[in-house]
Amino acid sequence: MCGIVGFLEKRAAPSRPLGRTLLTMLQALSCRGPDSAGVALFGPPGEWHMRLSVPAGLEPDKMATAFRDMGLVPVHDHGNGVYDAMLASGGDARTLEEKILHRWPGSEVICLGRQLNLFKQVGSPQQLEATYRISALAGTHGIGHTRLSTESRVDLSHSQPFWAHGVPDLATVHNGHITNYHKLRRRYEQRGYRFYTENDSEVIGIYLCERMATGMALTDALRSSLDDFDGSFSYLAATGGCLAYVRDRFGFKPLVVAESEDFVAIATEEIALRQTFGANFVAGEPAPGTMAIWQTTNRVDVE
Repeated sequence: MCGIVGFLEKRAAPSRPLGRTLLTMLQALSCRGPDSAGVALFGPPGEWHMRLSVPAGLEPDKMATAFRDMGLVPVHDHGNGVYDAMLASGGDARTLEEKILHRWPGSEVICLGRQLNLFKQVGSPQQLEATYRISALAGTHGIGHTRLSTESRVDLSHSQPFWAHGVPDLATVHNGHITNYHKLRRRYEQRGYRFYTENDSEVIGIYLCERMATGMALTDALRSSLDDFDGSFSYLAATGGCLAYVRDRFGFKPLVVAESEDFVAIATEEIALRQTFGANFVAGEPAPGTMAIWQTTNRVDVE
């Protein structure tokens, strides 16, 4: 019952900020998921940065010193246990995460990279806007999620989008149920991968991370998930250079795609497209068992 959205801007001079577009799409789907909301925005490469949530009880005035001790430059305290910091270089994302978890048990890296800017929290899309002013954020493409919790708890960690831990600038959103999640989770935990939630959607990013670690291209990893995931699912994945969707072979979960000369837009329901972009485009439902990936320069279809 969750709602997912994706958008890629083709124009060099967009008419409005990317954040406003994603927020408008999510607000149209807010009835599908009142429990939490989030967006992942991508833009041109910048400095290495990360967003981190820490457990309640840590003293904010000591966080800046702690960041510097770990080689991080504190940038912003959002006032809700979420902090932004700059990295001297990318380094190894998994190693950095382990150091952070050792220093602050119970913490979590929300996102890391040079292009990814990910915000999520408990509550509606409007509450997300009130906290982070999403509508003012710029970018070239992004994905969003509004969640109805069906079998895991409601908190920041279980909210989406999910950053694919260990892979800079890769995020996913998912609507549906991956029924072989527990089997996949046991397999990845045996290989040393860490899970932060009980949400089956988290396995998507870990799956892509593991596939790409073997040398597989993202396109091929997305394609292979059609065979390796069981259940009913539609999910979106995005990196600094692309936006993609994957739809299960039965087509149980709704998905609508529109492409014009100006944009590519994807949503769980067409109402999110019409309320955001009007009527001057054609929208259609992709066939079950298909995927498509749009690069920031061109599109590649894969079945």
